[in-house]
Amino acid sequence: MIEIVAAVIQDQEGRVLLVRKRGTLAFMQPGGKRDGGEDNLTALARELREELGCRLEPSSAVHLGTFEASAANEAGRRVRAAVYKVRVSGVTSPQAEIEELVWIDPDDAAGLVLAPLTREYVLPRIVTRLAG
Repeated sequence: MIEIVAAVIQDQEGRVLLVRKRGTLAFMQPGGKRDGGEDNLTALARELREELGCRLEPSSAVHLGTFEASAANEAGRRVRAAVYKVRVSGVTSPQAEIEELVWIDPDDAAGLVLAPLTREYVLPRIVTRLAG
């Protein structure tokens, strides 16, 4: 099991930020693995800074749940992700291992290859929240 923390970042129009790592096909939430001794939000803040160059606003973090799914980029492996809806400050741009970022309507991701976690858990939860 690969333990990760992931961010749901939405803009004012309700679009969700997804990233694609260099050399891969699937889009997913930004985030990653915890370094030794890090709690979830410390790890998420570090990952967002490294991957996107933006700052996590810690008081904005809302835990959406912890979910398990097939790993997008490691065949035969699974991920367990603590997922947080967060706000960020600063400009978001691809950095480190991030090749591309996109802002998508969570109800319409047609044409994108999505990581299982994003497709099966994250986007359906966002759509349900927007509808409710």
